Amino acid sequence: MPHFETSRGRLYYEENGEGPTVVLIHGLAGDLSAWRPQVAALSSSYRVISFDNRGAGMSEQTADPESTAAMAQDTLELLDGLKVERAQVVGRSMGGAIAQHLALMAPDRIQSLVLCASFARLDPLGRRVLTNMRDVLEWRDSWEDHARHSVANFVSGDFYNRNPEVVAGIQSLIGGESRLPVCYVTQNHACLEHDTLESLHLISCPTLVLSGGRDPICSPTCTQWMVDGLSNVESEVFADSSHFFLIEEPARFMAKLSGWLAEHADEV
Repeated sequence: MPHFETSRGRLYYEENGEGPTVVLIHGLAGDLSAWRPQVAALSSSYRVISFDNRGAGMSEQTADPESTAAMAQDTLELLDGLKVERAQVVGRSMGGAIAQHLALMAPDRIQSLVLCASFARLDPLGRRVLTNMRDVLEWRDSWEDHARHSVANFVSGDFYNRNPEVVAGIQSLIGGESRLPVCYVTQNHACLEHDTLESLHLISCPTLVLSGGRDPICSPTCTQWMVDGLSNVESEVFADSSHFFLIEEPARFMAKLSGWLAEHADEV
């Protein structure tokens, strides 16, 4: 299994396909397996790099304090190690926050950004939801209890009611976490502390912001702050979906993502 040793520890990564490079950065919940459908769809046209953030999946786990900027530095070191000069970067939720720092740190190396259900600064609602989810994990010390409490935050009410098997699968995936709870706790704090809002205008690459209209974590208010701060931005709202609109409306999401990546693949 491929690992890369960064200055802060080992990252597990996977490479699939050939062509222009696309980097996928997962969110607070889960690991690189969250990108399996996108990897399968994109690897026929792109070199797709996905990886477990430090403290997730098969990457190194520690109890050290965490920040989205430090995780962006991890990502940059991984790209250096894999000899990636330029890439399109897709981040979901916390992964989008990491991607913003990446674009600020190394603007010449980012062809485009896609920020899915993400944030430059969480609004009060998002802060409360994330804090509540962290509190349950700390109080109960149980991934299963955390999953039962959290799953309704990830999909819309209509989707939850109409798709019990899918919802059960999401809950089982979150409840089956193997990482140390402290890793989630420190990354949850990193999300709460993330704030690039006043620096977004410095991100010059084309940026696509995709959001769920019923997302309580990265709400329409939080999303609009981000859209207003970016200088070269296109946005689309999945109005009837929530934080996991990638699961609620997979065909629409993949069509939008594929079109965007194709449009910007050759930009210099």
